[in-house]
Amino acid sequence: MEILKKLTKIYLKITRNESGQVGAEMILLIGGVIIIVLISAIMYKDYLINLSGEIGSVELNKLNQSINNLSIKFNSS
Repeated sequence: MEILKKLTKIYLKITRNESGQVGAEMILLIGGVIIIVLISAIMYKDYLINLSGEIGSVELNKLNQSINNLSIKFNSS
């Protein structure tokens, strides 16, 4: 009977110990987010590489020209 009480106490200690569970869940959550970000970056790799080329595109140059033309009109008056 004494052995059964000791085993019950040990079992209760093991099952009630949740101090490391929160840390493990956080690690899994952060790891999952990192994996999602990496997969997204791989899927959109071509878009991200071509993004730098679009910054110096013709449309941006036209917009800059339009802004410069407006500033000249305001400065001349």
